[in-house]
Amino acid sequence: MSFTGIPVAALDFYEDLEADNTKSFWTAHKHIYDEQVKAPIEALSAALEPEFGAPKFFRPYRDVRFSKDKTPYKTHQGVWFTESARYLHISAAGLFVAGGYWDTSSAQVDRLRRAVADDVSGAELERAVAAVGKAKFELGGQQLTRVPSGYPKQHPRAELLRYKSLTAHREIGCPAWLSTKRAQTEIAKALRGLAPLVNWLETHVGRD
Repeated sequence: MSFTGIPVAALDFYEDLEADNTKSFWTAHKHIYDEQVKAPIEALSAALEPEFGAPKFFRPYRDVRFSKDKTPYKTHQGVWFTESARYLHISAAGLFVAGGYWDTSSAQVDRLRRAVADDVSGAELERAVAAVGKAKFELGGQQLTRVPSGYPKQHPRAELLRYKSLTAHREIGCPAWLSTKRAQTEIAKALRGLAPLVNWLETHVGRD
């Protein structure tokens, strides 16, 4: 199917699921998930694929084996574009977009810290962070409580040195265009806005 927007019914579905996260609710309303959530987001992902790479469509079921929270279903539908390190999801709150490196290896963390500490690449990162901030993204990622050993506590980029993973995200919510074909254009624009940070990570940290 071609993408025509993310219906309000998708957000309503997740609002109801948050209130009744049970197998009985899911079974009775799975057709709504299939038609109003899964189908339009798969169509959107296919439309974005030429620019952002093949999408990974996350399963709606939670892994509860090691969690105290035993609710069986995720309250959002996420899509991860591995090639471009971009992510989006839909929930009761609306649209959320993000990008960057979430799950970093020890080797990547080491490269990240060295690049942050370097005068040239570190300054480039500061410019990248400023650029995504101007585009209304919020910096995120796993952080240490203090500057890692081996780096001066008074380093000019001490705050950035504390990151073990580095991302940026924006809660877009439910603007009027979300349920229209214009959503594809606006979402692609938002994902492009992450380029300064993602490009810096690809250049100075890289994949394992």
